[in-house]
Amino acid sequence: MEQLVAESTGKIGVAIIPVDREKPQAAALYGSDRIFAFLSVAGNDSLDEQFASVTAAGHPAVRVVLDSIDTLGQEFFRWEFATATAGSIMDINPFNQPDVESAKIEARKITDEYETTGSLPPETPFFASENMSLFTGNEYAMELLAAAEEETVAAIIDAHLSRIGEGDYFGLLGYLAMSPDNAQVMQAIRTSVLERFECATCLGFGPRFLHSTGQAYKGGGNNGVFLQITSDDDSDIQVPGQRYTFGVVKAAQARGDFQVLLDRGRRALRVHVGSDVSAGLRELSIII
Repeated sequence: MEQLVAESTGKIGVAIIPVDREKPQAAALYGSDRIFAFLSVAGNDSLDEQFASVTAAGHPAVRVVLDSIDTLGQEFFRWEFATATAGSIMDINPFNQPDVESAKIEARKITDEYETTGSLPPETPFFASENMSLFTGNEYAMELLAAAEEETVAAIIDAHLSRIGEGDYFGLLGYLAMSPDNAQVMQAIRTSVLERFECATCLGFGPRFLHSTGQAYKGGGNNGVFLQITSDDDSDIQVPGQRYTFGVVKAAQARGDFQVLLDRGRRALRVHVGSDVSAGLRELSIII
């Protein structure tokens, strides 16, 4: 459903941003930009209290109660039909993905250069500590350095997150192994931002999210604040018939995705944590 809604509606400056696996909050903390969808099976009342809470607070909500789990398949059609209808109302084509392709083009430029030179294109962080390196566009880097209370990674990240305003959402984009440990820490980081700024939050692991929320992040409205996390790979595998490895492909996809975010004028900061991902994520969770 996340891919269906995000990739279909996120383009030409508009989007419906699906928020998946976000920790429930008190209804009063949700902004007016939210709409809730509740899906349950008859006889299961575990969502009743939350549904009553958000509707009492005046938030729009849709509730679907299935007769049995066996009818879950019909929801695919319901949401496909609803998404296509929403696309018509939004005056967009729900069946294309223009900004997914733009990220692919940027990634291919990087892998092509690797094929020629045997190395990734050089890049220079605008700020670095012993364990982390920070990247963004030149103009935004100057803005963050000027806004930071001190020249530290923590202060710069705080300056970036402080750009979250009313009606904005936060996107945490991890080009990391989707392991239970990494997911747990990433969820903790996301929840910290949710509780501090009371904004919608999204969490995705790359490159898998590129064909779902990735389209909406780049093609939708400019109301997202993004934190991309990258790392070095402990082990790698050669791509058959190519000079580059799967790790190089992942790095190229991360860089390509980030570059398109910057090209679209998004507030985006990339944090590279090196090879010790666990230590880097722990440090980030403390900072945020």
